[in-house]
Amino acid sequence: MTLNPIKLVNNFANWFSDKLTPKAKIIIAIGALMFVIIMSFIAYKINDYFENDPNACFACHVHDDANKQWAKSEHANINCHECHHSSKKDQMVQMYRFAFLGQRSVAPRHGEVIVPRTLCLRCHWERDEKFPKAPDISKSRYHAKHVFIEKIECTKCHGYRTHKFSLEERYCLTCHKDKGFRPHGTTDKPHEKIPMGELPCLNCHTDRTSNLLPERKKCLFCHGDEKVRKELTSDNTIDVRHFRPSEETVKKAVKINVPDKAPMQFECRTCHNPHLRARPDWANCTVKCHTTVPYTGKHEIHLQMNLTCKNCHKPHSWKVTPEQAKKECVTCHEYKDPKFFIK
Repeated sequence: MTLNPIKLVNNFANWFSDKLTPKAKIIIAIGALMFVIIMSFIAYKINDYFENDPNACFACHVHDDANKQWAKSEHANINCHECHHSSKKDQMVQMYRFAFLGQRSVAPRHGEVIVPRTLCLRCHWERDEKFPKAPDISKSRYHAKHVFIEKIECTKCHGYRTHKFSLEERYCLTCHKDKGFRPHGTTDKPHEKIPMGELPCLNCHTDRTSNLLPERKKCLFCHGDEKVRKELTSDNTIDVRHFRPSEETVKKAVKINVPDKAPMQFECRTCHNPHLRARPDWANCTVKCHTTVPYTGKHEIHLQMNLTCKNCHKPHSWKVTPEQAKKECVTCHEYKDPKFFIK
């Protein structure tokens, strides 16, 4: 015997219409409405629990380590579901594996992107009104280069460890393997020490330049005076905000004076290559830039005496002043005005 749904509906409608009193009909209608409202509320609360309550995530033991890391991270006040979106099907599969298959570990992701950058940018670029205090990266050249030009997912750098969003000091070397400092003992001068070899990459590389290379003021953060440090700190770029050189580093750094009217106003990296050695190779002065100087004026005879450029031209000020000549040039010969040197 088969049931006819249409016939059953018709029989119920006839029964409801002919057999019940108006009062009974009202009671049943109110009861049905209340049932629908209650069940809808229960369904809403269940859905809200699984979609918005972190406790739903904590129910499964497979997330224990992730939960601990999340609780002490920068995102501890953000709901898990704001970043982790999954379909109802995926949720049911996860619950089935946990409840019936006893799965207690997360399967390897094999490079799968769990949180796409579009979700990160929603708060950190588009400024979602739900999270007005999220750090704004819209003016960051670091992110412009890596996210939009190189198309690197945010989690490549900010999620390499579960729920660890701040970069380690030298994480850049994960990709830029050839940019590290030569270790002690492998420079052109075997016993020369690389004083900046263990510093965080962003102690030098700055968000203030389009190519992220150190500008002069970033070098002077350590090697200059307090005025420069105050200026860069007030700019609050990402490198200074998160990787500001320590007081100990600043204190140890050799302090230099770069006169505003020095004849050569170029970036420090023109002469200094800190990845190889901190001090410049003075032989490069006449090879790379001043190629004609050895044949100008009295330079040739001085170079033949095994003098280097810095013996006369003091780094960062460069110009030989009469005062300097009266103190240093006279150690070898009588005083001559520096302005007549090239004649």
